[in-house]
Amino acid sequence: MAELENPSLMPNLITYLSCLLQKVAESNDVNCRFQPQKVSVFHGLTRPTISIQSYLDRIYKYANCSPSCFIVAYIYLDRFAQKQPTLPINSFNVHRLLITSVMVAAKFMDDIYYNNAYYAKVGGISRTEMNYLEVDFLFGLGFHLNVAPNTFHTYFTYLQRELMLQPPPSIAESSLSLDRSLKVHLCFNEEESSHQNQQQQLAV
Repeated sequence: MAELENPSLMPNLITYLSCLLQKVAESNDVNCRFQPQKVSVFHGLTRPTISIQSYLDRIYKYANCSPSCFIVAYIYLDRFAQKQPTLPINSFNVHRLLITSVMVAAKFMDDIYYNNAYYAKVGGISRTEMNYLEVDFLFGLGFHLNVAPNTFHTYFTYLQRELMLQPPPSIAESSLSLDRSLKVHLCFNEEESSHQNQQQQLAV
């Protein structure tokens, strides 16, 4: 998309995506006290010290993938959240899910991309762990990697509209609006209309 080539758009979009994921992670951190959740290979023993914003900025700076990959990676995260409801995105797994989703999106979307060892360095993990994360992510998605043009356009248009309507909230502000924000669903109809009635993990 031509809009994604705008040099001023992507940094703002990265910031906005970071805030959205921060909201989801914080909400699910609270929900984990009341709802059973599985521990997966994405789950770290401790919360990473690097913020989601800084981590996604690092990926954006060093991944050298096309801007479209970040939209596709976000779609993958939404699909993963739908297909794996017992593995919600939280502070212990969001970083590993991010680096994995961007890597998988780059491999699927771009003609030229780096290998797993490179993405492991960008993500601050080992190559072996990166390999395991990729396999589990693919199975978690059910290998549903194709993104139809209308699906891509819907997600991108939605994010672009939200970005234009309001500036990205600060991390401190995001925790104050969780109750309201998580009532808005982010799933869009891809193939089946029944998706419209499902509660989503990635909410605005």
